[in-house]
Amino acid sequence: MAVPRSRISNARKNSKRAHHAKKPKNLMACSNCQQPTLAHRICKFCGFYKGQPIKAKAEEKN
Repeated sequence: MAVPRSRISNARKNSKRAHHAKKPKNLMACSNCQQPTLAHRICKFCGFYKGQPIKAKAEEKN
């Protein structure tokens, strides 16, 4: 069974994890309505993606 040679202090243990923090999501302005949206996603406010209406077409088919 493996046994550690010496105890690692809390400061050394936590300093190893200093770069593990979550980063904020990158929001972009929608090209149609200028609302903040996630990149490469349909805008949840107006339904546009890359300047084309996407949500409206999906609603017409149903």
